[in-house]
Amino acid sequence: MLSVFAPSGRVPAVLAVDAEAGAMVLEEVRPGTEAGDLPAAKLPRQWGELLAALHAVEPPAHWPRDLRGRCDEAFLRIGRRLAEPAIRARIGPGTWQRAIRRCDALLDTQAEVVLLHGDLHLGNVLDGGPSRGLVAIDPKACVGDPCFDAVDFVLEGAGHEGVETRCHRVATACGLDGDRLFAWSRVIAPMFAIAHLSNGGPEPVIGELLAMSSNT
Repeated sequence: MLSVFAPSGRVPAVLAVDAEAGAMVLEEVRPGTEAGDLPAAKLPRQWGELLAALHAVEPPAHWPRDLRGRCDEAFLRIGRRLAEPAIRARIGPGTWQRAIRRCDALLDTQAEVVLLHGDLHLGNVLDGGPSRGLVAIDPKACVGDPCFDAVDFVLEGAGHEGVETRCHRVATACGLDGDRLFAWSRVIAPMFAIAHLSNGGPEPVIGELLAMSSNT
């Protein structure tokens, strides 16, 4: 997956591979600061530049992974946690099924598909320095709606400037459809809420994520 994205210049170079040992040597990204620790004011523009570079890579012919499969896997894996008491108290089956229906509706109406990173949260984006910009690590490459690669960044606005405000900023900076980006944010919001509930996250963040997951 890293080799596929190599033409973008926005992933670490693969220097050596031993397939039998299941090991590889990667370029060190310097300074390597995680995106979440970078100045917030510049990050939407930098994210837009990163997405433009990644999404300009032509998907290989017959690439086996698509966004539908990525979402199905995530809903199945994370959905198992709905039985945990702390999560069951705040997120019911109705909320989860609503997110799945919203996801299916977005997948059914994809007008543009690109090669996605597929797991572009702030911990998977590093500072590559002023000449290179942001660098993405650990891709789960799949083909699908370009808005998906901005969703995690948008949802990190919960409890801060607010998801709607950040969504507008990110959509503008990344040249994305703001309505679709917000719709994807509503799909993924309960997954984010589960992560925060598991880690004792702040209530303002959890509350905003759960409000987004509601039926209104």
